[in-house]
Amino acid sequence: MLAEIITIGDELLIGQVIDTNSAFIAQELNGIGASIYQITSIQDDKAHILQAFKDAESRVDIIIITGGLGPTKDDITKKTIAEYFDDTLVRDAAVTKNIEAIWKKYVRQNLLQVNRDQALVPSKATVLMNELGTAPGMWLQKNNKVFIALPGVPFEMKKLIVNKVIPKLKETYKFPFILHKTLLTYGLGESTLAQRIEDWENALPETIKLAYLPSLGSVRIRLSSKGNNAQEVKANIQAEIDKVVPLIKDVFVGFEDEVQSLELMIANKLIAAGKTLAVAESCTGGTIAEQFTQHAGASAYFNGGVVTYATASKIKVLGIDKTLIDTHSVVSAPVAEAMAKNVRELFNADYGVATTGNAGPSKGESDAEIGNVFIAVATKDCVVSASFMLGSARQRVIKKAVNKALEMLETEILKP
Repeated sequence: MLAEIITIGDELLIGQVIDTNSAFIAQELNGIGASIYQITSIQDDKAHILQAFKDAESRVDIIIITGGLGPTKDDITKKTIAEYFDDTLVRDAAVTKNIEAIWKKYVRQNLLQVNRDQALVPSKATVLMNELGTAPGMWLQKNNKVFIALPGVPFEMKKLIVNKVIPKLKETYKFPFILHKTLLTYGLGESTLAQRIEDWENALPETIKLAYLPSLGSVRIRLSSKGNNAQEVKANIQAEIDKVVPLIKDVFVGFEDEVQSLELMIANKLIAAGKTLAVAESCTGGTIAEQFTQHAGASAYFNGGVVTYATASKIKVLGIDKTLIDTHSVVSAPVAEAMAKNVRELFNADYGVATTGNAGPSKGESDAEIGNVFIAVATKDCVVSASFMLGSARQRVIKKAVNKALEMLETEILKP
């Protein structure tokens, strides 16, 4: 069973809005056994929309459309759908009632005609009531193909997908079983990893697809298969996992759907040990602190942090000796170590983590090479530091520095 996602809106094509809808829809469809053949983004143009509908109908069974269902004149999707299905728009009483209720409860202004007209739907459509907004979802069928039009507002679309679209699709079609199993590895590059498991990869059965998904500091290996017999698909995937894990056991940390993020693993270790953390960041600009505080309950182990970006703030806030900076440079191991020790004491924490470096694109207050970062971790008994050359792209330098800092912190926590 093949599906295509069509997102409509000039804002997507000029990069003003990032298309997150397609990722969510694809995950939900894949979860019930629908294979995504294509994702298409098109402009708010009738001819373009009609051609996209025609092309999609020729190659897939399910077409899901998001966007262009708003009340303004540039939202032409609904009228274009009616034209494609040789249909007319009619006013739906239930949608009208929903719009009036939303207006009364939340808007409390005069209900304009353009808003009332959102209750106009193709007469051949099955309405999917949007309880969170005024634009309803619509389900239409043609030549044994189903077209599902949804509002582009993400939280409205998501509820419709989960509560209306997926259940109705499961009632309408019989889907195959699809399984993705992703192995997570740390510490080995994609090409080196691929070389190590080359013989295993070459011997994979045709029913199983392999993909490498590299990211900073890790590589994911995804195995995918589908079939009508769920137990058989699971058994085939597991047989290959049993073969490959011994080949990568030194870098294999678990399966993606089971392994927590590194900062959560660290958080749980800190909580279990009754320990706390403080951070002093320069080149990472608060990103390490954000990694922890984005998760609920961080106050149980995260005492605080400072972004001492300028040299003067390292001296004034953290009490770093100016002579130390003048002697070794602000980007150096001694300064990183002093930052880690002082921030640990400042926040009365068990562990202190510090970063200082040159993320680029210019050298700033130090003569250190762009991409040179020093990271230190301090405890009450000792302090360790390391120097890294992390490239020349600013954002990648920052992300790599955060990863290295977390890895160093975990190493210290695991020490007996």
